[in-house]
Amino acid sequence: MTDCCHVKGRKRIPMVLSREEVKRLIAAAINLKHKAALMLLYSSGLRLRECLELRPVHIESARMKVRVEQGKGKKDRYTVLSQRTLEMLRDYFRAYQPKKWLFEGRNGEQYSARSLGKIVTNAALKAKLAKRVSPHTLRHSFATHLMESGVALPVIQQLLGIPASRPP
Repeated sequence: MTDCCHVKGRKRIPMVLSREEVKRLIAAAINLKHKAALMLLYSSGLRLRECLELRPVHIESARMKVRVEQGKGKKDRYTVLSQRTLEMLRDYFRAYQPKKWLFEGRNGEQYSARSLGKIVTNAALKAKLAKRVSPHTLRHSFATHLMESGVALPVIQQLLGIPASRPP
């Protein structure tokens, strides 16, 4: 699906979690902010940087969409927002009241990529997943689960922000 699976001319199969493993991963996160970030990464198929760049206004609850501005390739797009993730984000928003960034650090600064990566890694360890899990694993899992549910590849590519002319 993305360039991350190409290593010096070789194509590698991306790591994908089962639906049950995704549930265990999210359940392992106790902190409300961590749980909300994990759910959003998975249920919207976001890249790590895209998730960190989100602002509260990018969550369009009336349309059940997430607006991704200046994603990879400097392209804007919309992706899906699940009802369950929206409810979690509302709980998170009430508790944390983020101002500038959807996910903020202690002093209102943008959450770091390293912090979000550690959240995913720690949740995977706590969930006792036997796989090496990264934020991008959640993106691959999102795409794979959509394919398994019968969603057409061009639709999945659009949600992921991948040009339709590019081979999968």
